[in-house]
Amino acid sequence: MSRFAVRVCGAAVVLMVLGATSTQAGTFGSRRGTDTVGSSARSGGTYASPYRRLVWHDEFTGSAGSSPNPARWQIKTGGNGWGNNELQSYTTSQDNVSLDGAGHLAITALRQNYSDGQDTRNYTSAQIVTDGRFQIKYGRIEARIKLPAGAGLWPAFWAVGSDSDWLTWPAGGEIDVMENIGSDPFKTYAVIHGPAAYSKYGYNLITPKRSPTSLTGGFHVFGIAWSPGKIVFTLDGKPFSTRTAGTLPVGATWAFDHPFYLILDLAVGGNFPGPPSRSTRFPATMLVDWVRVYSR
Repeated sequence: MSRFAVRVCGAAVVLMVLGATSTQAGTFGSRRGTDTVGSSARSGGTYASPYRRLVWHDEFTGSAGSSPNPARWQIKTGGNGWGNNELQSYTTSQDNVSLDGAGHLAITALRQNYSDGQDTRNYTSAQIVTDGRFQIKYGRIEARIKLPAGAGLWPAFWAVGSDSDWLTWPAGGEIDVMENIGSDPFKTYAVIHGPAAYSKYGYNLITPKRSPTSLTGGFHVFGIAWSPGKIVFTLDGKPFSTRTAGTLPVGATWAFDHPFYLILDLAVGGNFPGPPSRSTRFPATMLVDWVRVYSR
């Protein structure tokens, strides 16, 4: 079920930031798998994060059509379905991933026939990762994103353990800071995946959060505040879900006290979230204003 077959090696920054956070809640689906275990809960209020020192960021400044900074991101390619029978090929084309010249990264899904010599697909899109460039253990991680609308679209901002590429998923852990199903522009999902004795696909704990305004109508900030044994998920600075090592199901293992790298992508179709409909408009673009990481 792994979405990555090859790890790109290189010098990476490792940040270790210790601290505690608060709130209560949460549990949904995987960027790498589709087993679902868990229940959901919610909470609200304004979150006062202890993580305020900016230690890594990308504001996506640059000329229109240029690629994201290769010192910060690598662009993944492939069209093998990623364990979910997805319909897109990820490419390096500027039509799929480029700066817009106005301070944004545009990840765009297109309806077009594409072959990479191994797989042939009817859609193209893009995925960028900080693997080999940057990884972090604990801190506040946020991205300001405007989501695309349409059935079959699956935009996400997520992270996986930096050792995941040589471990069997989900042993290294997965944190889905933001997942959205394009058919519901008002809802985001916070998800964690980790190993469990009762399933080879591990656990899949999901919290849905409904926004009072459309996530496709403007930019919203999706984030986590991550400390030892705890992850607090936030939307526009307000917490709505907390996961802790002490509240996992029996037989589940906490897999989030080691470095992770970041991922932005826009998938199309698959077992989850299902295929695009006739009303889904292409090109469909996920627009990212910035990604920022804070420590104490």
